[in-house]
Amino acid sequence: MPKRKVLITFFSLIAIFLIFSVNFIRGKYVAPIAMYHSVTPFAAPQNRLAITDATFDRQMHFLKSRRYNVVPLETLAAMIREKKKIPPKTVSITFDDGYKDNYIYAFPILKKYNLPAALFIITDEVGRPDRVSWAEVKEMQDSGLITIGSHTLGPDPLTKYKTKEEVKRQIFDSKKLLEEKLGRQVNTFSYPEGRFTDWIRQLVVDAGYKCAVATNPGKKFPSDDIFALKRLRISANCHNLFVYWAETSGYYNLMREYRHK
Repeated sequence: MPKRKVLITFFSLIAIFLIFSVNFIRGKYVAPIAMYHSVTPFAAPQNRLAITDATFDRQMHFLKSRRYNVVPLETLAAMIREKKKIPPKTVSITFDDGYKDNYIYAFPILKKYNLPAALFIITDEVGRPDRVSWAEVKEMQDSGLITIGSHTLGPDPLTKYKTKEEVKRQIFDSKKLLEEKLGRQVNTFSYPEGRFTDWIRQLVVDAGYKCAVATNPGKKFPSDDIFALKRLRISANCHNLFVYWAETSGYYNLMREYRHK
């Protein structure tokens, strides 16, 4: 075969490989759901559940200035359920536990950039000195930016309870209490510590929630399972905006699952 034909064949194969790779990667895009916990000026670098308010402000400015499509969790779940095309750079923001600093520091920053978020409340802990009060929860909800969801009655993972009745109480009664306190339907749920099983997932469905978030439940649960939505924990290492960009790229879950194979 002439040298020119060999080169043409070689570069054609490379082109086919690149096209296949790009299409494969695009097919693995998953709109990232950022998972925060505590946002405080006093966040220690070794605390994986806390970031400083200055870091959080930089991250929200990053999303706003680069025109990310920051949508409420319920909106993202509906798009997934209805199999709609999710625009590039779509992100949802969530908070677990209901720390008081979410109200003091994170909420004003979200208002500053007009960005929506979901806040998952452990109902038995509302009013504790380090947790939000019912008045603060109501104020955040009434802003139109914050959607309140259930993080169960207590802080323990649902897999810890010995009876199905107790698990059901954690899921159903927390929803009922939140709806009574807030005067609105509660549609979102967060599994404590991200732990759940198939039958726990089904109880969440039976309770009437429209979606639920975990952490990284693995490949057993596909990315379009709206009752096992995968999230990315945002910790102190994300003060580096390159790391934050990578984690909110939509492809980080693919890298994470490949790494944990």
